[in-house]
Amino acid sequence: MNEPQQKWTETIEDTHSLFDLKLKEVWRYKDLVYMFVKRDFVSSFKQTVLGPVWFFINPILTTIVYLIVFGKIANLPTDGAPPMLFYLAGVTLWNYFSGSLTGTSYTFAGNAGIFGKVYFPRLVTPISIVISNLMRFGIQFLLFMIAWAYYLAKGEVHPNWWVLATPFLVILMALFALGVGMIFSALTTKYKDLNMLLGFGVSLYMYATPVIYPVSTLSGVFRKLAYYNPLTGIFECFKYAWIGVGDFSPIMLGISTIIILILLVIGVVIFNKVEKTFMDTV
Repeated sequence: MNEPQQKWTETIEDTHSLFDLKLKEVWRYKDLVYMFVKRDFVSSFKQTVLGPVWFFINPILTTIVYLIVFGKIANLPTDGAPPMLFYLAGVTLWNYFSGSLTGTSYTFAGNAGIFGKVYFPRLVTPISIVISNLMRFGIQFLLFMIAWAYYLAKGEVHPNWWVLATPFLVILMALFALGVGMIFSALTTKYKDLNMLLGFGVSLYMYATPVIYPVSTLSGVFRKLAYYNPLTGIFECFKYAWIGVGDFSPIMLGISTIIILILLVIGVVIFNKVEKTFMDTV
């Protein structure tokens, strides 16, 4: 006698798409984002004497070193901009990008303990890192504005309407750091030595970015390659907008935007794929 065929009442299937950012779910966990941002901000200054003052000291000392080494000794041009303001602009932008990229790249390895115990959208962690670094950027940008106002009063800078694009430039840097950071975060779950490569690569990448020099000093193949560096359009636009110098064109910024969006999509796909199985390899 044949037994009646059983039918499933419920079917559990994986509906996780590689392109799914789960932004609605991330928004529901916005309080957790706030807690992570607060944790990152507070932990940066635990057992320190000067606390948030380091946000000012770091760019000031770095700018002075660049001014001496690259301005006085190497005698690199600044397209007629005040050298102190030129280097401070580059340092302010670079600190935000490098800090966000380095922090995001440790998403899986640095939070494996939390990820293994409780569920929440994993994207919350890299987003909180980008936001916490944005707070640091705001403080250092205030320092830049103070120096900028001084040189503006002296008539040595010539800002233009491109200053309105500043929020867009910051968002592009955040998305670039987020995309590349998620790629490295996913890869380092399997290849641990990539962490050391990333640290060296970030330091080297700074010299491929117009932080300490203007693009106008480059020629030939180096100038062409600079146009395909996603940060070139951002840095040149920022300096052109606030200081009035630089070899900037909207096409350059457009190239940066396209490359960054492509890297962000790649980062999301790899991040979502590794998210399912990273606990087996981390």
